[in-house]
Amino acid sequence: MSTAPEPATTAPNPAPVLPEADGRRLYWALADCWTIVRRYLTHLVRQPAGLAWQLGFPIVSVLLYGYVFGSAMKVPGADDSAYREFLMPGMFGMTMALGFMNTAYLVVNDTAKGVTDRFRSLPMAPSAVVSGRGVADLLGAALDLLILALTALVVGWRPNGGVLATLAAFGLLLWLRFALIWIGVLLGLLVPDQEAAGNLFAVAFPFAMISSAFVAPSLMPGWLGTIAAWNPVSSTVTATRELFGNPVAAGGTWIEQHALPMAVVWPAVLTAVFLPLAVRRYQRLSR
Repeated sequence: MSTAPEPATTAPNPAPVLPEADGRRLYWALADCWTIVRRYLTHLVRQPAGLAWQLGFPIVSVLLYGYVFGSAMKVPGADDSAYREFLMPGMFGMTMALGFMNTAYLVVNDTAKGVTDRFRSLPMAPSAVVSGRGVADLLGAALDLLILALTALVVGWRPNGGVLATLAAFGLLLWLRFALIWIGVLLGLLVPDQEAAGNLFAVAFPFAMISSAFVAPSLMPGWLGTIAAWNPVSSTVTATRELFGNPVAAGGTWIEQHALPMAVVWPAVLTAVFLPLAVRRYQRLSR
């Protein structure tokens, strides 16, 4: 007895993604991100000693380099009194560069206390912990810059490039900090404990110091000057000196002559590399 062939079956088409669903996901991603930011701001209000400790080193460095060592420092092509004007944009850049170490420490601290695991167990957007950490640290960096700029004004520094140029200079400094945040998040997710996070200072300090923050690369030994000139911190510092109207002392190398565009390009490259790596590392924590 013959049997009739069964009708061919086709896999059902996937349900279309409705714009309303995308809108809801975006809304909750932003809302969860803001929750993480509010947590940081609450800690800042309740524990201001952390901010004071973070700003203590750059403020002491301003006094140390500006008044103790300033008379011995020279700016190529400028008079002897120009060093303090030359120094302050470097201090701004150094503060932004060292900030990623604090980011890494906070991430490790949350992991050690089980806060990160608690977040991952909650019904919240997977990107919120990383993006919230980034936004919170950027707000903290803006506060750092504000306090440091007020300190600089007290010691006699003045931005001479106009209002728009000054705002652009501070924008470049925050752009650098934004890029370095993701390096800090990634390192914080990679290092095993708080002790190891403290050792990151050995990485952050040369990164900030081997640059044009305190001394023009042209005054360094040839190989060291090349490393300093190609340091992303140097591009940002030189560009902000130009925008602030402060002494620049840029050398004749290509990277120093194109500091302003490179101050935009370097952070963009760092963000494109380390932001996906940080998000991927966070998503793999449960594996």
